[in-house]
Amino acid sequence: MKINKEIRQLSRKMLRASVADGQLDPQRIASLVDSLIRRKPRHYIEVLKNYRRLLRLELEKRSARIETASEVDPSIRSEILANLKKKYGNDVTAEFVVNPQLLGGMRIRVGSDVWDGTVRGRLERLQQQL
Repeated sequence: MKINKEIRQLSRKMLRASVADGQLDPQRIASLVDSLIRRKPRHYIEVLKNYRRLLRLELEKRSARIETASEVDPSIRSEILANLKKKYGNDVTAEFVVNPQLLGGMRIRVGSDVWDGTVRGRLERLQQQL
């Protein structure tokens, strides 16, 4: 089903109301959902589905996945995390993963943002150009 303007607006309004001090507040989320279910406005099921999608996207923006070809020094880890916090806010969490298939370099994913500085990624881009 296509999301109409009313559904989009209400779910975005709920998302803005879910944030306290720059972070998602589980208690606010629960009370907003309960209130919406109790009132049952028009298209409330679609509003809840879109609200859930927006919450998922918001949570993804707050977690980073850093893939490297080999283990990273703790000082470099803290520097990477500090830079991510500067860009995305202090509530960003990081997961460091070793992936030998990358051959070298690093891939960082935060939400829908991806920085690929891996040797494998460069080789794939070069292959596409040829």
